[in-house]
Amino acid sequence: MEITQDYSSAEKIINIRYGENSHQNAALYSKENSISFTQLHGKELSYNNIVDMACAMNIVSEFTGIPAVSVIKHNNPCGAALGTTPQDAFAKALDCDPISAFGGIIACNETVNAEMAGAVKDIFTEVVISVDFTPEALDILKGKKNIRLIKINAGMSEYKNAQKIDTKETPFGVLVQDFDNIELNKDNFKAVTDKKPTSEQIEDMVFAWKIAKHVKSNAIVAAKDLRTYGLGIGQTSRIKSMELALEQACDNAKDAVIASDGFFPAVDNIQAAAQSRIAAIIQPGGSIKDPDVIAECNKYNIAMVFTGVRHFRH
Repeated sequence: MEITQDYSSAEKIINIRYGENSHQNAALYSKENSISFTQLHGKELSYNNIVDMACAMNIVSEFTGIPAVSVIKHNNPCGAALGTTPQDAFAKALDCDPISAFGGIIACNETVNAEMAGAVKDIFTEVVISVDFTPEALDILKGKKNIRLIKINAGMSEYKNAQKIDTKETPFGVLVQDFDNIELNKDNFKAVTDKKPTSEQIEDMVFAWKIAKHVKSNAIVAAKDLRTYGLGIGQTSRIKSMELALEQACDNAKDAVIASDGFFPAVDNIQAAAQSRIAAIIQPGGSIKDPDVIAECNKYNIAMVFTGVRHFRH
């Protein structure tokens, strides 16, 4: 499909004090389908704040009908979870890596209430972004002078479908591609191992896969009970990402699932997962080593599902 995009209609929204670093000029521009937001409190937004706000909201917009919270640092999640309430989801997301969450961005796909605000206020947070805040939540969070409180002026469905094109400027020219917004259909999963995943494991797989989509490659997500326990982010070696995720998950890796944004090029990834007692793995498939990887999963009684879709994020 031919991709065409006209940027002539872009309008400047704000000048930003500086870009990623203080020597870089920066501004935010609006174009057709851009989602507007209202800043309810706090000091001015930075370039990095806005980048992280988008990453945080992109994650929680993957989920509807259930509270979802993501905690972002340096354009990567350091925790994400679903919960019975926004506060429950936040507590689970924060628990994944509370040290990295210091100075991070928090996003919620439902209205931030007083209970969640009470938990957030005790943590140094740059931005809280959500579809809305209750008056009580605003009163609590406004007690912190510098925290930025951002309300997006759209519902989750509108937000999720707003971005159609992804661009990256290089010295060779501007790369333009469709935005990675493909939906995962669990009915099309291909179970390739002797052991088949349970219904609960499939739900955890879907959750982990949606998180992995927003993690820098190579990405490994260890999850259980609809929350992240370990994240392997941005490593040049997939086994290193696996080791980092499993080390972070620690004892919670037992009976958890693993999502990988790309296929496994070697069986060492499976051996590492087996040592941590991972129960199931979801990955795209498509490697020449697939038969070896499947055999290794069968050896350790690990269920594996192929999606046929990968989610590299460079």
